[in-house]
Amino acid sequence: MDLRRIILFFILCLPAFAKCLGQDPTFSQFYANSLYLAPSFAGATEDYRFSLNYRNQWPFAGVYNTYSVSFDKALPNFNSGIGVLATYDVAGSGDLSTTNVGLVYSYDFNINNEWHVRPGVNFKFYYLGLDIAKLVFNSQITGSGVTPSVTPPPFDNIADIDFAASAMIYNDRIWGGITLDHLLSPKVSFYGDEDESIVYKKFNLFGGMQILRNTRLRQQLYEVMSVAVNFQKQANHYQTDMGLYYFKSPLIFGIWYRGIPFMTSQVGDAVIGLIGIKTDQLHIGYSYDFTISNLITSTKGAHEISLIFEFNNSSLGNRRRIRAIPCPEF
Repeated sequence: MDLRRIILFFILCLPAFAKCLGQDPTFSQFYANSLYLAPSFAGATEDYRFSLNYRNQWPFAGVYNTYSVSFDKALPNFNSGIGVLATYDVAGSGDLSTTNVGLVYSYDFNINNEWHVRPGVNFKFYYLGLDIAKLVFNSQITGSGVTPSVTPPPFDNIADIDFAASAMIYNDRIWGGITLDHLLSPKVSFYGDEDESIVYKKFNLFGGMQILRNTRLRQQLYEVMSVAVNFQKQANHYQTDMGLYYFKSPLIFGIWYRGIPFMTSQVGDAVIGLIGIKTDQLHIGYSYDFTISNLITSTKGAHEISLIFEFNNSSLGNRRRIRAIPCPEF
């Protein structure tokens, strides 16, 4: 399978999802939260991996926060990886919260000596909650009140199931993949209006390549420069992040742009900067989204922090048996 056919395959996939109709939280450090990006990344580590991610969107408001925790493990004897991914997103004064907890599995196919294909799946539990006691109605803030007073009807929080699938292809320097999320379209209506109130399917197309790579003895990377792109579409919203990563042990720097014309709903949306540190077992990253759209005076951007622990047990011989995916860690 040559590179031209791979690129053509991904391009042909785009029109099939042009009419996909909610919006999920998005992470600027998408590779630092790799299981959230694609289940195919499960087990793409030498042994165990534990990841923590936090994003504070529009910090002036203080009510848009997203948390993500994941754990995954390589199963080299089965060419597989397993993991658990949990995300919690809270928005607004009423603590409108979305929780997802899923089991993730991936399998690695060796096409030839150069190329690998890695499909993955994520079976997850979906929960939507709202603290109505924290909502403020106009009858509570007017001097004489409102007649009749506003009393919302009772409702139950929502629980449902969901499913995501992905596929990735890669070699020593190039990687690319697609993810389809919310394939079961979980419900999001507190009052039972299930026809329109669903989580719409989301489509991700991601990839990149290493354009510079230097190694030390034992083939350990100490300097790498990579370019990467991440396109995602959900309902009528779509965006493309494109950027550059530079790693020189132990520091990593990144800069990328969100708002490419015809590839992003909001043209000229943000410039994102990243600084991080990477050791054999610990990765720490901080990024800031600097808004450049007409919201520049209102949003104050977004802060994001990632923390990754990799537990490598060389006695298992995994270093010789795991084919590393060349994408950045952040």
